[in-house]
Amino acid sequence: MFAREGYPLIAGAGALAVALVLVGLLLPALWRGVLFALAALVFGFTLYFFRDPARTPPPEAAGGTLLLAPADGKVVQVIDVDEPLYLKGPARQVSIFLSPLNVHVNRVPADGVIEYVRYVPGDYLVAWHPKASEKNERSEIGLRHPSGTKILFKQIAGAVARRIVYHLSVGDTVKAGERFGLVKFGSRMDVLVPPGTPLDVAVGDRVTAGETILGRIPSSDAAAAADSTEHAAAR
Repeated sequence: MFAREGYPLIAGAGALAVALVLVGLLLPALWRGVLFALAALVFGFTLYFFRDPARTPPPEAAGGTLLLAPADGKVVQVIDVDEPLYLKGPARQVSIFLSPLNVHVNRVPADGVIEYVRYVPGDYLVAWHPKASEKNERSEIGLRHPSGTKILFKQIAGAVARRIVYHLSVGDTVKAGERFGLVKFGSRMDVLVPPGTPLDVAVGDRVTAGETILGRIPSSDAAAAADSTEHAAAR
């Protein structure tokens, strides 16, 4: 199975591969072999990059309090930050770096309703750069879990990735593990949750979108207390 966002590039890579093969047929054996190998490499890598394997979220994720990884890759940061956009206060941030070899299909980290969506054009620092979350091209998506807990997740373009794709709008009801988009050719995902949210990952851990548990979403009472603190700070 392949990501639908990749169909145009897969078609383009296929056309290029056919052209290389046709040109190769007109050349001596040595050059023919080079062009055949190049055609196979271009088409094969494109198929590999846009693969979209099935994922099975943990059973307790449905209607539960699990926070799932939104992307495949390596955890490169677990830090405390100030988040003024959606959580509007202190937050814990988990950053996941995706290499060009990772699956790049992104998945929703928790059940809930989408309350905030913004696309931000920007720079193309390497995705693991500490300032990539603030400086780079990105999407910012805010989700309110049924408990009331707010979760912000970001698709962040890297030095190679130049195309962010997402299919979420304000008002959408989503389920943990659902596909929602993709960043092409190397990128990063950030997940921001309220302070005190228990996390099950650390820097260096490898995670799988829609399957790896990042943490546990606070109960309704804890979320309400955090929300009260937020409103008090806003006043």
